[in-house]
Amino acid sequence: MSPQSPQGDFPPNENPPFATDTPPRSPSPNTPKAKTYHPHLTGDICDRNGIALPAGTPPMEIHTDENAWAPFTGEAEFHIADLLFRKEEMSQSHTNELLDIWLLYQRQISQQAQAEASESRAPFIDHADMFSTIDEIQAGSAPWKIWYRDPDTVIANILSNPEFSQDFDTAPYIHMDKAGKRRWSDFMSGNFAWRHATQIYDEDKTGTVDGAMLIPVILGANKTTVSVTTGHVEYHPLYLTIGNITNAVRHAHANAVIPIGFLAIPKFFKKKLYHNSITAILKSLRPGMTVPVVRQCPDGHFRRVIYDLAAFIADYLEQVLLAGIVQGWCGCCTSPSSNLSDGADHEYSGEGKTLWDNFGIDEAVTVHIHEMLSADLLHQIIKGCFKDMLVDWVFDYLIIEHGEQRANEIMDDIDQQIALAPAFPGLRRFPHGRRFKQWTGNDSKALMKVVLPAIAEYVPKEMMRCLSAFLDFCHIVQHADIDETSLHAIKTTLENFHHYHEIFRTSGVHNHFSLPRMHAMIHYPALIIDFGTPNGLCSSITESHHISAVKKPWRRSNRYNALSQMLLTNQQIDKLIAFHSNLVSKQLLQPLCIPPDSFDAEKNNVSPIDSNLATAKVELAKRQDRSYPRNIQGLSAHISQPQLEGLTCQFLGEQLKLGDSDEFPCITGSINVFPSAVVMFYAPSDISGIRGMKCKWIRCTPSWYNAPRYDTVLATIDEDQAGFQGMSVARALLFFSFKHQGMVFPCVLQHWYNTYGKSCDPKTGLWMVRPAYNGQDKQNPCLAVVHLDTLVHGVHLMPVYGDCPVPTNGLKHYHSLDVFNMFYVNKYADYHSNEIIF
Repeated sequence: MSPQSPQGDFPPNENPPFATDTPPRSPSPNTPKAKTYHPHLTGDICDRNGIALPAGTPPMEIHTDENAWAPFTGEAEFHIADLLFRKEEMSQSHTNELLDIWLLYQRQISQQAQAEASESRAPFIDHADMFSTIDEIQAGSAPWKIWYRDPDTVIANILSNPEFSQDFDTAPYIHMDKAGKRRWSDFMSGNFAWRHATQIYDEDKTGTVDGAMLIPVILGANKTTVSVTTGHVEYHPLYLTIGNITNAVRHAHANAVIPIGFLAIPKFFKKKLYHNSITAILKSLRPGMTVPVVRQCPDGHFRRVIYDLAAFIADYLEQVLLAGIVQGWCGCCTSPSSNLSDGADHEYSGEGKTLWDNFGIDEAVTVHIHEMLSADLLHQIIKGCFKDMLVDWVFDYLIIEHGEQRANEIMDDIDQQIALAPAFPGLRRFPHGRRFKQWTGNDSKALMKVVLPAIAEYVPKEMMRCLSAFLDFCHIVQHADIDETSLHAIKTTLENFHHYHEIFRTSGVHNHFSLPRMHAMIHYPALIIDFGTPNGLCSSITESHHISAVKKPWRRSNRYNALSQMLLTNQQIDKLIAFHSNLVSKQLLQPLCIPPDSFDAEKNNVSPIDSNLATAKVELAKRQDRSYPRNIQGLSAHISQPQLEGLTCQFLGEQLKLGDSDEFPCITGSINVFPSAVVMFYAPSDISGIRGMKCKWIRCTPSWYNAPRYDTVLATIDEDQAGFQGMSVARALLFFSFKHQGMVFPCVLQHWYNTYGKSCDPKTGLWMVRPAYNGQDKQNPCLAVVHLDTLVHGVHLMPVYGDCPVPTNGLKHYHSLDVFNMFYVNKYADYHSNEIIF
């Protein structure tokens, strides 16, 4: 392990130097963002022999057979094979049965038409015929060699996938926004890619790498169990992806992360065996690390590429094996295991047992693997710090403070509070609280969104501030784009977390913080600068691929010599996906990952906006609810809101800019009622929309899964104020539209909420609101009809439960907004809320 700081050559608070002496180009004032690409490893196009071509040369046309569906006889055969094998994962016996039924039906049709039976056939004779046809596919072919496959071939398959053409970077780049601040997003925007491209160019003495394309090879490994009941059957897959594709594609299950090997799992895992196994798998990449090789890229062009081992996605136990360290030490720095909370690197010296005893380093591992270890949000932060530490520490505190019996009563009440969290798009419900036997990563992520308000009355202020700082850290590091301001906020939240977590020491809950997973948080600013945003290299990516690469193929096997069957299944699925991508490039099929069609940016006049204010567009759902009366008087009586007609007339007068002395016009046209609206937005950290527009639904209906649901929303009240100070909370009671003088007015009847206090609650860091009433009469709510454009986003409210136990008799989550009188504005419900509210 090198004593060098893990962030490499560039301090986290400075922009990195460029490979030349000339300063970076200043972004144009009319350009929201500007990218400066590496001056030497530029990814220039060439022909298939490596001869350079002029910029702008169109991709070479590749001549194909007349039958674009070969080796299938046509479109129907491909769809049948894709449906049965990849989508439905139908067993061999059921596949044979279905094809026999198909053949029987065809023969009946032939007999009725008095045709010969021999002319009738199913798409395939049986499962073996279908498997054989799939095996004939050449696209995506990377045959397994006992327990691994050629990574060079796998990379070539990823590079040649035409579906990645819009999500692919050919060179490292420095990303600056209009204000001149550095931004980090995908892997190629980090210092690691730029720095290694410069080193490769400087070390090359022949000039062969100039103009080549850097291919950062990213690996990931993690053990997984496929069956507990049959004796913990375990496998250890090794995955490969490349840094040129975007984080969004890496998350999209678009065959951008591919298993290339299954590592041995001896009873006592030896680091040397582990490293030698990976070395053997990667040996075919070695020639391409010094001399460029020609590969076809997603845009159809050929380029000379140079390979570079870049990053390794691994949880802590895997990092121990990779870095060759003693468990309990850090894999990224030489902070002593007894004082990891210090966070400082220490010079090391010695060899053999001295190196092992004093610095936890195995001298047999000579590779500086610590420079490749990426941040791991799932195991370090979400499962490690939150689930295994902070949640358990809070319970331990309650036992110390109140005794075990009372602590269990408090935890029961906290569970009831969590169960009563109002519904919100994307928010998982916990009907029985957080007490379940096995936590998944998704369980932990969901619980993080609602736990803070639920424990507010039972833990001291310092503990709440510690948890609040931790949750703020989690939300910021998971942004799709992080700029210098966000990076500074990450450091600030870290400082706050480390300051306030002392409450766990002083209260006797935990006597030290030399914990590798918690210590890893201090490396996140440097890792963001090197590798881009952490969500692009998280072990959640490899764990999610365990399902498709290990668990499902294992279930499809007959359990005897299962690995060989699993490898063949993986190979056939890869071929089908690659074949599908080729058909997409020929415009014969739609992409596997089709963007949502709930909006059309051009049709709806939506464009990227660079502003400090929250920006979004809200539209009514396309489907109307025709059970409501179509006239304003009948509708008012139907929903028991006598103010509706007057408020709607007042709204129309304001829209027509009538004066106070003018008489408001009457609503005479038909009323259309809608059960929901959709909010379409770019997150503030993605102001130019490079990650794609997001959309979420706001529900407003008396029956949603047999329960009423009237969501709460954020409405703009002052466009000159940023964040929550320019907005107010309201509850949507009715989405409707009407036409007046040829104009359609989409609007919402809403119940306003008043902000409680002039700032956030000092204990939780959350704003507090309560329903507004005219005077003190709760039978006279403060209602208004406003234009749909006033709404910004849905917002989640968590009740302020108080210090009395929550009643359990008949109270459901859909009652919470009606029963409780004060609420926290939950900025942790989703990442967009976290960005725009505070």
